[in-house]
Amino acid sequence: HVQLVESGGGSVEAGGSLRLSCAASDNTISSNWMAWFRQAPGKERDWVAVIFPGGTTTYAASVKGRFTISRDTAKNTVYLQMNSLKPEDTAMYYCAARPKNTRDFGYWGQGTQVTVS
Repeated sequence: HVQLVESGGGSVEAGGSLRLSCAASDNTISSNWMAWFRQAPGKERDWVAVIFPGGTTTYAASVKGRFTISRDTAKNTVYLQMNSLKPEDTAMYYCAARPKNTRDFGYWGQGTQVTVS
């Protein structure tokens, strides 16, 4: 089972940028759906961005044009580049994997906190 470890969170002023990383324990990121989710205090967890096995991507409307999901298969790592950050982007960000032939994102990291002030 793949293990995921996020890093790169922190505190930043509005308008700033951060890059989150999600290191996977195996080389399946190119065959899985890989995604970033976020959860703000008192709110439900929402998806932010997905990268599919073929390399296509999709984004939530709230982040489209500001965030970019990518992957480096040589490093078994998925990234989330976040630009033009807003206070409403403040949340715990989670990386998740949905292996092929499954219906859910069954593997999750522990999360990394992003705070925008």
